[in-house]
Amino acid sequence: MHAIFSRSSWLCALLKLSIPVLLTISIPVVAQITAGSDGGKTIEIPKLSERATIDGVLDETVWSQALLIDDFHQYEPVEYAEPSQKTDIWVYYTDEALYIAHHFWEDDPELINANILRQGQGLAPDDILAVILDPYLDRRNGYRFEVNANGVRWEGLFQNVTQIEGSWDGIWQADASRDDTGWYGEMRIPFQSISFNPDSDSWGINFRRTIRRNNESIAWVSRNRQVNPSVAGTITGLEGLRQGKGLDIVSSMLLRQDRVLGAGGFTNQNFEPQLDVFYKITPQLNAALTINTDFSATEVDSRQVNLTRFSLFFPEKRDFFIRDSDIFEFGQIGTGGDFASGLRNPAVPSVATQNARPFFSRRIGLSTSGAPLDINAGAKISGRIGDWNVGTLVISQDKDITSGVDSKEIFVGRAVLNVLGESQLGVIATQGDPQSNLDNSLAGFDFRYRNSRLADGKILQGALFYQQTDTEGKKGENASWGFGVQTPNSQGWRGGYIYKRVEENFDPAVGFVSRTDMEDHALDFGFRHFYRPGGFMRSTYVGFDGYQSKDLSDGKVISENFGLRFTNNNNYGDNMFLRVIQSREILRSDFTINRFSDGSRNVVIPAGEYSFDDYLIGLDMGTQRKLTARANVRWGDYFDGTRFQRTVNLGWRPTRQYDFSAQFTESEIRLPAGNFTVRLISLNSKIAFSSTLSWSNLIQYDNVSEVMGFNSRLHWIPEAGRQAFLVFNYGLIDQDKDNEFTSTNSDISLKFNYTFRF
Repeated sequence: MHAIFSRSSWLCALLKLSIPVLLTISIPVVAQITAGSDGGKTIEIPKLSERATIDGVLDETVWSQALLIDDFHQYEPVEYAEPSQKTDIWVYYTDEALYIAHHFWEDDPELINANILRQGQGLAPDDILAVILDPYLDRRNGYRFEVNANGVRWEGLFQNVTQIEGSWDGIWQADASRDDTGWYGEMRIPFQSISFNPDSDSWGINFRRTIRRNNESIAWVSRNRQVNPSVAGTITGLEGLRQGKGLDIVSSMLLRQDRVLGAGGFTNQNFEPQLDVFYKITPQLNAALTINTDFSATEVDSRQVNLTRFSLFFPEKRDFFIRDSDIFEFGQIGTGGDFASGLRNPAVPSVATQNARPFFSRRIGLSTSGAPLDINAGAKISGRIGDWNVGTLVISQDKDITSGVDSKEIFVGRAVLNVLGESQLGVIATQGDPQSNLDNSLAGFDFRYRNSRLADGKILQGALFYQQTDTEGKKGENASWGFGVQTPNSQGWRGGYIYKRVEENFDPAVGFVSRTDMEDHALDFGFRHFYRPGGFMRSTYVGFDGYQSKDLSDGKVISENFGLRFTNNNNYGDNMFLRVIQSREILRSDFTINRFSDGSRNVVIPAGEYSFDDYLIGLDMGTQRKLTARANVRWGDYFDGTRFQRTVNLGWRPTRQYDFSAQFTESEIRLPAGNFTVRLISLNSKIAFSSTLSWSNLIQYDNVSEVMGFNSRLHWIPEAGRQAFLVFNYGLIDQDKDNEFTSTNSDISLKFNYTFRF
């Protein structure tokens, strides 16, 4: 096996090479709809020469020549029912871009939900138009573009059929307007901003409208109450698409001052130019180059307090790594045992779902202590070659003086072959360790199966993977593998089983491992019932969840959770849930669960076997309201003691300009070794002066580290592809736990980005 996965193997070699007035007086072109080969809808859209002005006002004659689509249906609350409001969408294209306009009719326009004004913020509380594009027509991946009645844009990448990466920052235009008949919108999606097959005249496409006041969802095509790349119609007639030279040059200028306060403090000042270059080698293959990269403008992580024996997982937020990140997803690790229904198995610890990721970009550009390290340069080639999705990433990371780690070159390669309609067969390889001077490499393969076209719209999917590392000083027991099968249906019966094995010396240096020398079993099944329309309740889910983790060295159980889950959703977007879990934990050694920051004492749970029951009840209010709340209470046994936990998350949007939220979590732990209370507090304010200028502030504090952090971020986006940031961070600590905070550090950054598109 070692020979198969050696650096000189054919696999690594292959990967390294894979780099509304006119509308009322004009006669529109009505969509000629035919049945697609998959049972969906197929339409041919016109190619026109006129470029509509994207201002949200449909007053250009070109829209009377565009294709009208008006055959929409509900998929929530009742799939295929008649929508409560009329929906009209127009589509056409030019050489350079796809144009989409809509008129969403409303009986009472005063009821339109348009709470979000800040560009780039998620639009879940609002009425929206969402456009899903599958330019390769492979029913696997794609893009999602959204706009609300304020003209605020949001975009995302489908990492797989159902999971969306919302941090992608694409260049496109949209705007909206309102009158006494409803609201209008226009979109322009440049072909230069997306990847596609120029030899194909057909794309997958779908449209979704959300009427948030009654949580009604309307779609052009749906199946099993789902709208995603695998459930879409088809547009044809696309030809002569141009991407210009396919070159984006993003020049940045950073002015930054870092200060370490207190005894021995110092100040650093930097004035640095930065450069990102994005080039389309072909319409399907993208190249990216970053020089002197800085991520100071990236949003800060949400504070977490670790009461487990395992590492915490923080998501990636840096745009360079997010672009085309879907290609690097492997084995569907991280899905939590559920790919579609939104009902993740709660018996599986969240960190366990991420365990054994072969590539986790957060390991790059960070020291062992979590401090940022300079990335001197990085290059990426990603996209499609024939039926293959390919991705290669090379990073040059600066040395870490504090830990003695030399400068590093990191390589990641990924190739995925699309097979069997909706399935994929892939390989992956990595080289280098960003956080040590040891040699490290990884190679593996995975197969992901999906069939969403079974009888009655049912879905069957599964995955299997194998990966092996080669780490200096570690021999043998260096593999990880697993498999799973799910029926992730959004209504009726659903369930699944997942197995994962991680050997003792499995060590992916650019991946994520929370624990080794273990095997996991996860099982869940349940039934979701939808009520008759017109009532208060929408759906109820009842399910069983199970999880077991064993030590590979002796085959004995080290962790076990079995539970029942009940959720109830109403037609106003509120969700009530109840969960009962019976747990068993076997500690092979003493576990220090709490260390007091002043060093006075530690709370230690002795080695042994513990069984306990855990209960949780909670309520999530619909996000469309001006005042929202999420609250839950958790109580029960905890190892050889008890735990009582309360979480409250309050949100208030008095107007579309202001968005305030506060979160408070308190866990009271009572153990024979000692009692302690963990508190986590966060306060967040977002002020949108306009759709292009916003100011956000975040304060976070926990009483374990006794650290309080303040982040302030002024963000200006005059237009897509151009933006400026003013970011200020300030840290304090209560070292002696006497409520007397002292300053520890501060930094301020001013950054400008300008995209030159050719």
